Amino acid sequence: MTIKRYLKKKSLFLYRKIVREKASPSYIAKGWAIGMFYGCFLPFGTQLFFSIPTSFIIKGSKIGACLGTLITNHFTIFLIYPLQCFVGSKILGQSLTYEDIKAALAQVLKNQDWDTLLHLSTELLGAFFVGGLIFSLIMTPATYFFVKYLVENYRRKKELDINGKRNGQKAAL
Repeated sequence: MTIKRYLKKKSLFLYRKIVREKASPSYIAKGWAIGMFYGCFLPFGTQLFFSIPTSFIIKGSKIGACLGTLITNHFTIFLIYPLQCFVGSKILGQSLTYEDIKAALAQVLKNQDWDTLLHLSTELLGAFFVGGLIFSLIMTPATYFFVKYLVENYRRKKELDINGKRNGQKAAL
């Protein structure tokens, strides 16, 4: 299976998962936005500890809160985390280079232990969270409105299709 076909198949699966959830479009979109917020802001592996309780408090989709965190996964963190730290370091006025950040994060991924993670510089950790906050502030509302649009559009088309078949007409989609 080619990468293009694989990505298309996964995108279609995700789309169906979003639009077929039995809840209001706002409820579904809130859950995905919560997941996106924590997916951008917190380190990989800690996000579910916060996204699921938040989805109960804010009354958003639990499925969306879980799957929305997957913006950072085993494949995307190699691009997202260094970029996030780079953006954060520039906002904080630090002199971290993209190569410094990549090297430090590569060491954490190579060793995969708490000791390596805890020995990252406070400069890098600060840059990580500031960059993550910036990404979260951009991606959270974008995710909310995009998911809400997807759900509303899907349901509108489905309703037109159902009404068209009831009336014996072909639905104009």
